[in-house]
Amino acid sequence: MLARRSLLAGASLLASPLATPAFAQAKYPDRPIRFLIPWPPGGALDALHRQMFEVMAKDLGQPVLIENRPGARGTQAALFLINQARPDGYTLAHHHLSILRHPFLTKARTWDPVADFTYIMQLSGFLFGTVVRADSPWKSFAELMAAAKAEPGKYSYSTSGIATTNHLAMEDILERAGGEMLHIPYRGSQEGVTALLGRQISCVADSASWLPNVEAGELRLLSVWKRERLRAVPQAPTLMELGYDMVVTSPYGIVGPKGVEPEIVDVLHRAFKKAMEDEASQAIINRWEMPREYLGPADYLAFARQRTEYERTTVARRGLSID
Repeated sequence: MLARRSLLAGASLLASPLATPAFAQAKYPDRPIRFLIPWPPGGALDALHRQMFEVMAKDLGQPVLIENRPGARGTQAALFLINQARPDGYTLAHHHLSILRHPFLTKARTWDPVADFTYIMQLSGFLFGTVVRADSPWKSFAELMAAAKAEPGKYSYSTSGIATTNHLAMEDILERAGGEMLHIPYRGSQEGVTALLGRQISCVADSASWLPNVEAGELRLLSVWKRERLRAVPQAPTLMELGYDMVVTSPYGIVGPKGVEPEIVDVLHRAFKKAMEDEASQAIINRWEMPREYLGPADYLAFARQRTEYERTTVARRGLSID
């Protein structure tokens, strides 16, 4: 009887490693990671992600493969995470404020902005601004707003989608200025820049794909939406300086589908943070003057909860809808 108990105890000790989580059985990651970006290729955000993923590939021993999924107001990546991705850490996505706002803009069944995603890291925010062609008659933001007030609906501006953060901010600005402009949504900010250069629209109110064209003298920056002026274009005033009391950066980050294991989240967070702090990544952040808005997993989740409530009340108060 004693021998049998000893045998069972030994078998139990031998079997105990088999009861450990799957994460411990195989090193994560052991195959490429897929990363979805809901915007077209190009621009500062795309450049930063690609540089970070080069660093991560060396650190993790596996490549991070970018897949651009533009359209549908930047919701394609979120839809894929919810409907098709497994919570194994091998499918991740760029995450932005429109994903938090979207469920309150429609009566259709969509997603829970907090519970349906695994929050990994807030990375940065967008550098927004308002630009016109260099040969435009408007030399200042005040002149642009005066024109929008004098001839309502005659002039147009582009953004990267309906009910995006910059779209709502521009409408807020126009309302305060007493003006009206036609909104032209594109799939990404670079498409707006192309349209402006082609004289198809009057101005761009979007993220910083316009910066090289401003530096080249093709476009004129009339206002900056972050808290401080740009080092590259110091003559352009901020919205705060123009009297609008607004700072608009639309923080964004990295998420996975609902239910990714905490151990995997920790591996990913450490790898993303290390890649962000890499000298080459910091050079891109500095070049495009991106806002410094890093948050770790717990703080990013807390921000998502808080911001979701803000978006809910804002949409209700303004009566916004995409239906």
